[in-house]
Amino acid sequence: MAQLWGGRFTKETDQLVYNFNASITFDQKFWKQDIEGSRAHVRMLAKQGILTEQELRQILDGLAGIEADVESGRLEITQEYEDIHSFVEANLIDRIGDAGKKLHTGRSRNDQVALDMKLYTRDEIYEIDALLKTLLGTLLSMMEEHIHTYMPGFTHLQKAQPITLAHHLGAYFEMFRRDRLRLADIKKRMNYCPLGSGALAGTTYPLDREYTAQLLHFDGPTMNSMDSVSDRDYVIELLSALSTVMMHLSRFCEEIIIWNTNEYRFVEIDDAYSTGSSIMPQKKNPDIAELVRGKTGRVYGALISILTTMKGLPLAYNKDMQEDKELTFDAIDTVKGCVALFNGMIATMRFRKDVMEESAMNGFTNATDAADYLVNHGVPFRDAHGIIGRLVLYCIEKNKAIHELSLEELKAISPVFEADIYDAVSLKTCVEKRQTIGAPSEASMRRSIEAGKAYLSE
Repeated sequence: MAQLWGGRFTKETDQLVYNFNASITFDQKFWKQDIEGSRAHVRMLAKQGILTEQELRQILDGLAGIEADVESGRLEITQEYEDIHSFVEANLIDRIGDAGKKLHTGRSRNDQVALDMKLYTRDEIYEIDALLKTLLGTLLSMMEEHIHTYMPGFTHLQKAQPITLAHHLGAYFEMFRRDRLRLADIKKRMNYCPLGSGALAGTTYPLDREYTAQLLHFDGPTMNSMDSVSDRDYVIELLSALSTVMMHLSRFCEEIIIWNTNEYRFVEIDDAYSTGSSIMPQKKNPDIAELVRGKTGRVYGALISILTTMKGLPLAYNKDMQEDKELTFDAIDTVKGCVALFNGMIATMRFRKDVMEESAMNGFTNATDAADYLVNHGVPFRDAHGIIGRLVLYCIEKNKAIHELSLEELKAISPVFEADIYDAVSLKTCVEKRQTIGAPSEASMRRSIEAGKAYLSE
C-alpha cells in the first residue's frame, strides 16, 4: 500500500478498508492535471525561495519523465497506490530521491484534489463546447438546406400550423446555443485557483497564490481556504448544464423516433445509425436515438447524486466528496459520446420532403390562415373561428383537405370565401406571411441563419 501518511498509526489499514477508501481506480483519469498542478506548485515554491533552482529542475525533469512514461505505456498506474497523488509523488521520489520529497511542501491533498478536479472539469468544458459547436454547425447547414421543406408544426403532438423543417431545426439550434452559454458561464465562475489553501486553513509558507493561479491560467486565487477545499458548486453546475444538454438531445431524439415510425415516415435514418431485429427481418430500429434518450436518465442521476452527497456536509473537506468523481467522469463521457453520435445521426438522416408536406396539407395546419382570411374580409375573429371549425368538421366527414374543397362547398359554409382562398391557405402563403423575427418565412429564416453563422464565427 503506497500511502502518503501513516506516522501516527501503529498498524496497517485493513485491506478492505484500504480498497474502500482508495480512489486510484477512477482519479487516475486526471493524472495529467495532477502533474500540471505539481509543475505550477514547484515553480511557485522556487520563485519564493522555498526550493532551490536545482531542486526545481530535478522535480520538473522527474515529472516530465513520469508524464512521458505514462503517455507511452511504459509506466502503468496500478492499484498499489491509494490515489493519483500518491502515484505521482512516489514515482517522483523513486526517480529523483530526496528532492521529490519536497514536492508536497505547502500543499495538502485537499487543495491538490480540488485543483485537479477543477483543471479536469475546465478541460472537459472546452471539449464539450467544441462538440456542441460542431453540432450547431450541422444544424445550421441543415437549416439552409430545408428553408422550403414544409412540414406540420405541432402542439400536444397534434398538427397545429405549417412551418418549415428549417424553422423546426432552428428551435434546437437555439437550445444548444444556450447550452454553450451555460458552459461558458460555469467556466467563468469556477476559474479561480484553490491551490495554496492547504488542508483548510492555508499554510505558514510564504506562498504566492496569485502566481500559481497565473501559471495555471486561472483568473486569480480563491478567497477563502475553507471554501476552496470543500467547494463542489462547479461540479453541480456542470452536471446541471449537462443534464440540460441531454434533455435537449432527448427531446430531439424522441421526435426522430416518432418521425421514423411507419405511421409518420418523415425521416429515414442512415443504416450506419440503425440496427435490425434478430427475428423480424423488416425492422430498422432507431437505436442511437433511443440510447441517447435512455442515457439522459444516467446524467440526471449523477446530478441528483452529487446534490444528495453535498447537502449535509459540514465545513471543510469530508471524504464524502470523493464521490464527486466517478459520477462526474461518467456523465461527461456520456454527454460527449451522445453529442458526437447524435451529430453523426442527424447529418446522415434523409428527410421525406413529400411526406412531410403532404402531412402538413392534410392535417388542417392552414385552418388558422383560413380564419385570418375571413377576418381580413370583415368577419369578426370569433365568428371566423366558428366558421372554420364547421369547415374542418365538414372536411373530416368528406375525408378532404381544405384546399381540396370546391368553391361552391366553401361558399356553402361562408359566402365570404372567394377564389383567392386557395392561395391564402397554400403552405407557401401560410409560411411566407409569417415574417416577424423568429417566424418560419424564408426572409425570417435567412436572417436567423446569418445570425447563426456570425455567432459560430465569433
